[in-house]
Amino acid sequence: MIDIWQEIYSTISRNKLRTFLTGFAVAWGIFMLIVLLGAGNGIINAFSAESSKRDINSIKIYPGVTTVAYDGLKEGREIRLNNKDMDLTRKQFTANVTNVSATLWQNNVNISYGSEYVNTSLTGVYPLHVDVEAMQINKGRFINEIDIRERRKTIVIHKKTVEVLFGKLRIDPVGQYLKADNVMYRIVGVYSNDNNMSDNPVFIPFTTLQHLYNRGDRVHNLVMKTKNLPTEAANESFENSYRRVIASNHRFAPTDKSAIYVWNRFTRFLQQEKGMALLRTAIWVIGIFTLLSGIVGVSNIMLITVKERTKEIGIRKALGAKPASILRLIIVESVFITTLFGYFGMMCGILATEWMDAAFGNQTIGGDEWQNTIFLNPTVDLGVAIQATLTLIIAGTLAGLFPARKAVKIRPIEALRAE
Repeated sequence: MIDIWQEIYSTISRNKLRTFLTGFAVAWGIFMLIVLLGAGNGIINAFSAESSKRDINSIKIYPGVTTVAYDGLKEGREIRLNNKDMDLTRKQFTANVTNVSATLWQNNVNISYGSEYVNTSLTGVYPLHVDVEAMQINKGRFINEIDIRERRKTIVIHKKTVEVLFGKLRIDPVGQYLKADNVMYRIVGVYSNDNNMSDNPVFIPFTTLQHLYNRGDRVHNLVMKTKNLPTEAANESFENSYRRVIASNHRFAPTDKSAIYVWNRFTRFLQQEKGMALLRTAIWVIGIFTLLSGIVGVSNIMLITVKERTKEIGIRKALGAKPASILRLIIVESVFITTLFGYFGMMCGILATEWMDAAFGNQTIGGDEWQNTIFLNPTVDLGVAIQATLTLIIAGTLAGLFPARKAVKIRPIEALRAE
């Protein structure tokens, strides 16, 4: 084995520049693969971070307008959701729905504390709202079941609203009373969010808003948490069943998808995951094709080496060298060149991803009121390094296989005649 390494060293020493230029192509290919994988991980990690902020097992139902005539009623009818829809969801979908809530809005409401005021919207919600939205409770608590049941005049306000109403006073807002449309509400919590909502709505119990503003049984949208729906097919089947139930309550065609709009967050999550998987595959394909150009170079240099050593190989075979030993010599040299320069390129690629992480490792868009992560932790893990190593070894073997087979086929008598 020592003899093989001595011969490899001797061959490389005689052709330093040629070996370096060929190896550089391999190093560049693996460098680009690592950098692309790191950048792809930055996008994928950002997607995962954004998804974790919300409960992905949730569905929202929005009212729409019918587009087909049904049951003696014309198309173009506006659908209005109501409390009965919420009750039907609770009773008829126990196998797939764990919790149901609703949302109701009252826009252009002046909320004041002393001489300070803001114009915003009141949003009637259930306790579930804080679980399915990207909200953080900074102080106090959110709306609870007792608030709903007793129609309490409690309110949860945004941190920006706190700055406007209480910034000069520097007092704890939790426990203070605000006036909204001549109704006094007790502040029970302060929240912040990542949503692009310029008016920073305040939240009160759904039943309180429905009662105080005489909304009857009106609902703007329904929200539910789901279970036992692990696939897109299962979610689609559930959505079709749900449409039939709501269609029966409002007398529209169950197949009319414009009558109600179903926003299934889990289905969107699965679709985005497929997109991330395609991105990862595309990165590997691009990286491997980049690496392939370097591998072709290694294969070419090994063919030249075989041609230059034709007489030497013929003498070896004439003296009794076995084909396997010649095959091993060429392949080991190919793998050595590929792995040596490949590892150098991999280390440079890892350093580049670490630099990306330090410089751009937590990129967001938005302002003080909302932010979305678009790039996060663009580094590669040990698994990627192992995969890259295996790729290098396989590539080096393939690069040396054809030249090695050509060397094995050399006849001693023909080799001795070669110039």
